[in-house]
Amino acid sequence: MKALTIWQPWASLIIAGAKPFEFRGYRAPRAIIGQRIVIHAGKMSVARDEVSDMIGLFDLYPDAEETKEMCLHRDLAVPVLEDFLAGNLPVAAGIGTAVVGEPRSGLDIAADFGVARANDSNRDEHANWGWPMLEIEAWPDPVPARGMQGLWRWPDATTFAEMI
Repeated sequence: MKALTIWQPWASLIIAGAKPFEFRGYRAPRAIIGQRIVIHAGKMSVARDEVSDMIGLFDLYPDAEETKEMCLHRDLAVPVLEDFLAGNLPVAAGIGTAVVGEPRSGLDIAADFGVARANDSNRDEHANWGWPMLEIEAWPDPVPARGMQGLWRWPDATTFAEMI
């Protein structure tokens, strides 16, 4: 099974169902479309100020274009973002799985959310393609593992001990 390392809180937002798309600058490889992948919460996280600003936007301007551009489901996202600020999200661990759907243009996704652009961060070059995250399965406990950039092979039981 392949794994995808995603910074927190984005990884946990996917597992919570608050982030229906993983935005990337490239289309998902054909080999993983329709396949279940591990969502790995990377060791790195986004800046706390960025997350505080997101919560502030949701609170002050729930229907503003800037809020909708994040393509997050507010009611599911805010508790995860608050957990991030409290230091309660796992890092350097697999936290669940998702099936990768057929990738969609970021512009098409934006139209679904009623905005001109779709981006869940301040890095526009990473929002060209949205990979639908479907059939989410949260793991009851995080599984510690070192991640890698891009897609990588999740270890099976015989190689897992070597990774931690």
